This record gives sequence, C-alpha cells and structure tokens, in this order.
Amino acid sequence: MHPGPTGRNPHELYYLRMQRTREKPEKMPENNKARKKLRVCVATCNRADYSKLAPIMFGIKAQPDEFELEVVVLGSHLIDDYGNTFRMIEQDDFDIGSKLHTIVRGEDEAAMVESVGLALVKLPDVLHRLRPDVLVVHGDRFDALALATAAALMNIRILHLEGGEVSGTIDDSIRHAISKLAHYHACCTRSAEQHLIAMCEDHARILLAGCPSYDKLLAAHYRDDYMDIIKNWLGDHVKEHDYIVALQHPVTTDIKNSIKIYELMLDALISFNKRTLILFPNIDAGSKEMVRVMRKKGVEQHPNFRAVKHVPFEQFIQLVCHAGAMIGNSSCGVREAGAFGTPVINLGSRQTGRETGENVLHVRDADTQNKIYHALELQFGKRYPCSKIYGDGNAVPRILKFLQTIDLDEPLQKTFCFPPVKEWDISQDIDHILETQSALAVDLGGTNLRVAIVSMTERNTVYSCSSNDSYMQGKIVKKYTQANPKTFEERIALILKMCKEALSDAVCLNCRILGVGVSTGGRVNPQEGVVLHSTKLIQEWSSIDIRTPLSDALHLPVWVDNDGNCAALAEKKFGHGKGVENFVTIITGTGIGGGIIQHNELVHGSTFCAAELGHIMVSLDGPECMCGSRGCIEAYASGMALQREAKRLHDEDVLKVDGITDMKNNEPVSAVHLINAARLGNSKADAVLQTAGMALGVGIVNILHMVNPSLVILSGVLASHYQSPVQQVIEQRALPSARSIRVLTSDLEEPALMGAASMVLDYTTRRLY
Repeated sequence: MHPGPTGRNPHELYYLRMQRTREKPEKMPENNKARKKLRVCVATCNRADYSKLAPIMFGIKAQPDEFELEVVVLGSHLIDDYGNTFRMIEQDDFDIGSKLHTIVRGEDEAAMVESVGLALVKLPDVLHRLRPDVLVVHGDRFDALALATAAALMNIRILHLEGGEVSGTIDDSIRHAISKLAHYHACCTRSAEQHLIAMCEDHARILLAGCPSYDKLLAAHYRDDYMDIIKNWLGDHVKEHDYIVALQHPVTTDIKNSIKIYELMLDALISFNKRTLILFPNIDAGSKEMVRVMRKKGVEQHPNFRAVKHVPFEQFIQLVCHAGAMIGNSSCGVREAGAFGTPVINLGSRQTGRETGENVLHVRDADTQNKIYHALELQFGKRYPCSKIYGDGNAVPRILKFLQTIDLDEPLQKTFCFPPVKEWDISQDIDHILETQSALAVDLGGTNLRVAIVSMTERNTVYSCSSNDSYMQGKIVKKYTQANPKTFEERIALILKMCKEALSDAVCLNCRILGVGVSTGGRVNPQEGVVLHSTKLIQEWSSIDIRTPLSDALHLPVWVDNDGNCAALAEKKFGHGKGVENFVTIITGTGIGGGIIQHNELVHGSTFCAAELGHIMVSLDGPECMCGSRGCIEAYASGMALQREAKRLHDEDVLKVDGITDMKNNEPVSAVHLINAARLGNSKADAVLQTAGMALGVGIVNILHMVNPSLVILSGVLASHYQSPVQQVIEQRALPSARSIRVLTSDLEEPALMGAASMVLDYTTRRLY
C-alpha cells in the first residue's frame, strides 16, 4: 500500500508540528506557591482589530484562575460616524476599563499624527492605573503604534498579534515598528514567522499561532440562518452567491490615486448591476473624500446598494462566505475570504505582498472602469478551494498557553538576535540583486525522470509590445535526467534527490526558486496534488499524493498536473498559444494526449479527465488501445501504434525499400523505420501513415466541433509528420465555419518541463490583471 491523499491541509500539519516542538513543560512554582494570575490588558482601536482580539478576550475570560482581563477601548470605536462600535464589546459582556477619545477629526495626514499624539498624552494615566503584566496589541494601525510606544516606555511587556506580515502603504512601516517595540509575537503564517526572525527577533518569543479570527469564522462557517442574515442586510429577493460585498479603504501614501480607484470601483459596480453591500471606509487620511465620492454618486440611495457603517463580525462572516464576490482592498479579502473560497477582486496597492489563496484576482493598476468591470466578470459567481494560509482554527488555545509561559521574573529588556557580521565585508554582491525568478520542473515519463531549473528571462527583440509579459521567455538553465524507477519509494526518493541537487545548483546560478511544478502521465487532481490513475507506462503511481512529501521535504509550494495539460500551459505562456484565448494542444509521442484552453483557462473537467484527446474514438471496431477500448486515436496515431504496424510489416518482410539497408539483427523496429520507408516510396508504410493521419485528423475535427478553438497546436516527435494530413482532413471534413482554423507545430523543445514550470511562474503573475 502506498500513501494516498492526506486528510489534513499542509498548513494545518505545519501548525501542529510547530506546536508540538515548541511546547515546553510548565515550570513548577518555587516552594509550591500558587502561580500568580497574569494581568492581561487587551486594547482595541476599531471594528477590524476587535474581530481578531475578541476570541482571545473570550479565552482569557474563560480562565479566571489563570488570567485577569482588562479592556481598553480607543480610536474609531468611540465615533458615531463609524458606528460607535464599542457597543458590540459591551454586548459581548466585557467590562470596559477605560474609554479613550483619541481621534482628532479631519481624516488627513495631520489628523493621524495628532491622533497618535493625543493617545500618547492619555494612555500613561490609564496604563499606570491598570498596571498590566502584558499589553496585547494587534496589527498595524496608528492607534496601535501609540499603544506600543506608551507601553514600551512604561516597561510593560507587549504581545503583538499579526507581526511579520507584508502589505502595502504606511501600514508596513507601522507594523514593523510595533514588532520592534514588542517583547512577544503571535504571528499567523510561516512567512511572517521567518520575517520576524529576519528582523532579529528572538525565535523563542515568536509563536506561530494562526489568525485568532479563524477560530471563530471556521467554527461559524456553516449556519442554518445564513439566508436570514443575507436578507436582513440586502433584502428579501437576494439569492446566495448573487450579491457583492465591497470594502475599500484609503491608501495613506497615495491618497489621490486611492480616491480615483474608489470612484472607478463604484462606477464599475453600478454598471455591473448586482445587489451590493458596501461598507464605509476606515478613518485613515482620505476617508472623508471617499465618503464624498460615494454620496456624490448617490450610492446610499441607489436601489442596488446598501451602504452601512458596521456589520457585526459573526454576520459579516456569513455575508462574505456566501457572496458572489468581494471587491476592494480590505485585508479581509485576502485573509478571511480565502477560508470560504469566496472570489475576491483586490484593487490597488494596499495589500501588496500579502500571502493569498488562488481566490484573489489582483488589479494592481486599477486605472479604468472597464478593467475593474472585466475583473468582476471574471470572478463573480466562481467558487475556489478553501484556503487555510492564515490559520487552522486553533489560534486562541496556542496564544493562551503562550501567555502562561511568560516569566515575569525574566529581564524586561529586549535582546535582538543579530546575525554574525564580518565588518570588512560591507559590499553587496550584484548576483544577489540580479537573481532571476525560477521554478523547478519535474517530468515523469514512462522511461525517464527529468528535473530542470527553468527561469524567466528577457527576450531581446526590436519589436514594441503592449505587454511587459511579451518580453519574457522561459529558459531551461540546467537539466537533470535519470531512469524512472519502477517502485513508488524509489521514485519519490529519486525526485527528492534530484530536486535537492537542483536547489543547490540554483544558488550558484543566481536562480531564485519559487516552487516546484510536476508533470506526470495519468489522471491528476491538481487541486490536491494527487495522481488518481496512472498510465500503464508508470507503475505504482495511482492514488498517490505527490504534493505533500515534496512540499514537506523541500519547503516549497508544489503544483501537479497531467503532462498534456502542462504542454497546453507551456504553449499558453511560451509558445504559439500566447495571447490566444481558445486553443487545443495535441501531444503526438509514445501516446496521444493534450490540453484544452478555453477563455484563457485550462479545462480539467468534473473528474479531471477532460482533454483525454488520445482516447476519442474514431472507429467502432478499430485496433485495441492501451485503455482497453478500441478505435481510439492513440491506437492509430501514437508512436506505439506506428511501432506496432512497423513490426507487422517487418515480420511480413514488406518494410524494405531501395535506399534502406538491412536493419541490424539486434536493432529494434521502430516508428522511425516506418516513416523512412514511407518517405522513400514504400506504399504499405505510406498507407499506415495515411490511416494514422486520417484518424488523428478526424479526432481533431470532432474537437473543433465540440469546443471550437481558434488554433490547434501539434506537439511532440511526430508533430511535423501529422501537420499536413491533419490540415487536409479539417479542410475536407470540418464544418465550413471551422475549416479556416490553423494547425501549427510547436516550437517548444521541452513542453512538459516548460508547462510544469509555468504552473509555478504563473502563480505570482497569472492573477494580476
């Protein structure tokens, strides 16, 4: 028996492993004295951070023998224009120890600075009165910076939530500043943890916990009353997955452009003509102008819109979960929405650098209404695989246990873990600056196992192009080939060995490896990274989870797909299919395979067996195929079929022609001998090739009539021999509207490897508009 699909998400497994390795036995109090309760102050500034802090507050409150909870409320919680959201804290039955009015109105840069100053004036009295052992601060808001500054200067330990993440605007600088002031960190993702370590924070004081809001949203994912919530906010006639949630905030480092994007978003939403719940922006500089734009366009009175200042988090979860799409630049779109697979259109630069699931379509340069409208068309109504990048629903228990390990007798002064520095080596290496984005490509064939380092390089051209992508081409920097082992264990071990060798070489070659792409024969579930059924050429390769062992060992993301689909992806990114919306790729090699691109997307089918083009039947009683059926294209036109016919003619002693010397006794008969015989006038060999070309052509005509592509690309060693016969069959047998479709042969030397690499290289760019 061999491992099949795993039941756990890789992120979830990583959280569990980290938790087990980091757990420490609790110290016994000296002299058997009872442990002192930890006095924890949680400070919340706005509706967004409360959704992350509330689960922790409930957890602290549920353990009165371990903790004393103090709650401080400040910032936009206390402003009527932003919903007076402190009331929801009271409704959750928390005693608010202090309410600090710290916001200076004006919603511009100066007002933000003055608000920080006002908070710094008021906070010392409150912190002196409460005397907390630990202050819990969340995120990257200017209010949180004031809290962290005051606590650090007053020698109060700080636990910072969600540090180490990367986004856009001034938030990055504030987040990292708070991390440097904080004594302890509870981060959400593996990348965030590594960023904190890179910032010289003590690894022993960093907890990879996951996002606390995931504890609530994953638990409340399915509610029986979700339609009641939708109707309450959007009206009785709204259906599930048929409305939009919009939430756009100002970008404080580019206010003018963010207001323009907001206006274009509203225009696109009005034109898109779907029921929309739009939330008011936050209190950052520029929000007042955004509200003016909203009111100028009459959004609050528009029949398709419901404009609100606040939605309780539990209800907001349901609205996002069941929406047809979410649009804007809120972190909720790139974080929480991924847990539901809700399609998201992320506008502008506010979330640049955030880790996202494949549900997010980025429109970085949202400079036209049409661009945003087209993004809505692409995303609305889709559903994506649920993502747990930001947590597994168990963050709060980890954070509470982490708090319990804090030793109040330890020195308060922070220490930083600086890497060793050679004082005489202060120059930069240009090779580090010129690192190229690259991928590891793995191709599992029936005979060989191949690994390659594939890089994106700039193409030297004198022609001008409208797209930057037109200047890029794929280049195989280095390739490794070994015989494909016969057993599962040997095969996985060899893949890992070859990949590790390639990773080591990539450093010397200045290639930054972004991930691993695997091309393999058989039926593949690319969402899970699992080979469902293999071809007969690769043994012990069915019901195999490839993604997990490779990702765990190499610490890289892994993509897996069928070799025919990979060939289509290679043509789409690097070959004749570039810029073509609908085309079909046919691989003509040992077998016959291929891939279908429809509306710029690869077609997989409901059970992942779309584009099994070699098994289209062109005869009811034709030769037997490897699949067990008869009359398939592969039984006529594949390399194995031609080899079979060549052997038959050789056994009948009719393969010889003038100009071909006798084959050596030990030389195996192959399709090459058949092709050469036909080229030199052997009528029987030519008849075999004519039949093969006719079978392939008829199969392609069927494809043209089913999916109506604008281009057919023949790939593989037999492509050049089939181009002319296939084009003739199309002209003779296709419907008039399909006869003009072009048939081209591929220019790519390694379509399987290039396609495997494109899965990796596209992930960082394909969801950019």
